[in-house]
Amino acid sequence: MSAIVAIRFQRLRISFQSFFLMCKPRVTALIVFTAMIGMFLATPGMVPLDLLLNATLGIALASGAAAAFNCLIEQKIDARMARTRARPLPTGQVSSLQTAVFATLVGALGLAILYFNVNPLTMWLTFATFLGYAVIYTIFLKPATPLNIVIGGASGAMPPVLGWAAVNNVVSPEALILFLIIFAWTPPHFWALALYRRDEYAKSGLPMLPVTHGEQFTRLHILLYTIILVAVTLMPFGSGMSSWIYLAASGALNAIFMAYAIGLYRNYSDNLAKRTFRYSILYLTLLFAALLLDHYLLPMPMLGS
Repeated sequence: MSAIVAIRFQRLRISFQSFFLMCKPRVTALIVFTAMIGMFLATPGMVPLDLLLNATLGIALASGAAAAFNCLIEQKIDARMARTRARPLPTGQVSSLQTAVFATLVGALGLAILYFNVNPLTMWLTFATFLGYAVIYTIFLKPATPLNIVIGGASGAMPPVLGWAAVNNVVSPEALILFLIIFAWTPPHFWALALYRRDEYAKSGLPMLPVTHGEQFTRLHILLYTIILVAVTLMPFGSGMSSWIYLAASGALNAIFMAYAIGLYRNYSDNLAKRTFRYSILYLTLLFAALLLDHYLLPMPMLGS
């Protein structure tokens, strides 16, 4: 009897781990982090604990559900790429039906939490973000155009807007500035990955920029979008949303990002592209952390006040 219980427990653990991995926990963690920063920046004081917990949980569940639907739709593509072939669906750890049921239940739970425990605006914005990523980007944009990540980046840029709406029940200019920062960050972040994974994307049949327009063209656009990103990250200071603390931090972070982008453009290597991709994640995390630090150390008046 104990052996049967142990076997069932092991299967349950493997199933839980498989469903958890389909939620793309590292991506979801960054989404939740930027959403939480949006919440804290939306108020001069502290976010009420119950609101913080409910909004965080709801956004996390909806994000995980969107990621699971993405895995469901792209399972055949994932099976052809070294980066994704070990995911639960390509390896048969879970079935398509199980994934669909899991994603539906988790997504519905997340939206319900947002609707009843946060506010309807946040729920509808989260639902629109879910559709933008799981349907518009995954089904239509990604296989159709090399600009998929530029257009589809709007969904990935929404988390701080969701956090802001959760606290204030409105989308303010400050929230749109946070949106623009992530929107401008997404292309150089993702194209660095696409560069050193270009052969895999070519095998998958997806029209990623390095596949359709070549390595040099992609390197140029990484540089151009990084310049745009640097300009956009000045907006919090220029609008009076933040002070010199954020300006100094963003200046240092931007200088490093520009050095990576220039290095890729002048003397490309797969190793440098990998380092650029990894730094871009650290960059966004530290940039939003700097906004939070600045917000509480040197509070500034809201743009609309």
